[in-house]
Amino acid sequence: MPSATALEQENHQRDADFNKAMHKESVNTVGLKAYMAKDKSAQKAAVDEYFKHFDNKTAKEETAADRASRTAEYATLTRHYYNLATDFYEYGWGQSFHFCRFSKGESFHAAIARHEHYLAAQIGIKKGMKVLDVGCGVGGPAREIAKFTDAHITGLNNNDYQIDRATQYAVKAGLSDQLTFVKGDFMQMSFPDNTFDAVYAIEATVHAPKLEGVYSEIFRVLKPGGVFGVYEWLMTDDYDESNVQHRQIRLDIELGDGISNMVSISEGMDAMKSAGFELLHHEDLADRDDPLPWYWPIAGEMKYMQTYTDFFAAARMTHWGRKFMHNFTGLLEFVGLAPAGTKKTADALATAADALVAGAKLHLFTPMYLMVGKKPEQR
Repeated sequence: MPSATALEQENHQRDADFNKAMHKESVNTVGLKAYMAKDKSAQKAAVDEYFKHFDNKTAKEETAADRASRTAEYATLTRHYYNLATDFYEYGWGQSFHFCRFSKGESFHAAIARHEHYLAAQIGIKKGMKVLDVGCGVGGPAREIAKFTDAHITGLNNNDYQIDRATQYAVKAGLSDQLTFVKGDFMQMSFPDNTFDAVYAIEATVHAPKLEGVYSEIFRVLKPGGVFGVYEWLMTDDYDESNVQHRQIRLDIELGDGISNMVSISEGMDAMKSAGFELLHHEDLADRDDPLPWYWPIAGEMKYMQTYTDFFAAARMTHWGRKFMHNFTGLLEFVGLAPAGTKKTADALATAADALVAGAKLHLFTPMYLMVGKKPEQR
């Protein structure tokens, strides 16, 4: 287990107190209504703490020290990012905070579920298994995989607000006996060695300061012979750090997605191997020859809409949808219905969406590099 002295020290009481102060009763509602229920002073503290790492920095100005500062404060950065972004995610995307592949005639939400089923199948989750979801968000994938496999899933998350929401959703879905949500830092998990039969992470470990660190913790808590599967956010081999345009795309993705430092595909694979995993399979699923691009909803490319319900998923991400959100959140702030920083957060999410699309079209970035690793059997 990594030494906690090299990582941010956990303080669960502090985080719980801040969660209660900022979110108050907003856990009982969703979307922009939840955002308007936030405490203004706590919201300002979260905004200031998060954006201090990105304000007034461009790819030309960013230094190695800036990136080191973000990495050193990875847990606070991630926690406050989701304090600010969770309600926007649920409003604009749903309860599974990840991308997916699309098939012809498949609705947005069906595609999201299939992406989760695919990962569960890749790592062989079965009824009765004890499974860990690393960075579980508000529990959308955990609920879907629990229903799909009949396994028991423990969701690990360092954001109290998301844990509260995930717990409520599990109760509403009648899945409380299959789901447990635990507060914790995935770089320093509290679980004993060899606890879980399988582990998965869906676009969550990108928040780690060092992939080898989080993968090593996953290796530790996984039983011998167990399998770990991850959809990782990585920069491709076409990314050129000396190219200012490439760096700006990477920085804009990090700004709008709470990431301290994205790394390359080769670094991701090396981290899996260094952690001790036998790499069973690895593949960039974004490179599959699919009829629809994974990024079409955030690009607002309505020509790819498969069902009428997709309109609601994509319309909010079109140019006009984002412009509306920019103006609407600004108005809510101006009249005092939303706390200061609401528009700034919405604008950061829009900046990231544009950068994700640009990175995809230039083949610089993938949100779904699949790696499946096995922990060797004890000899």
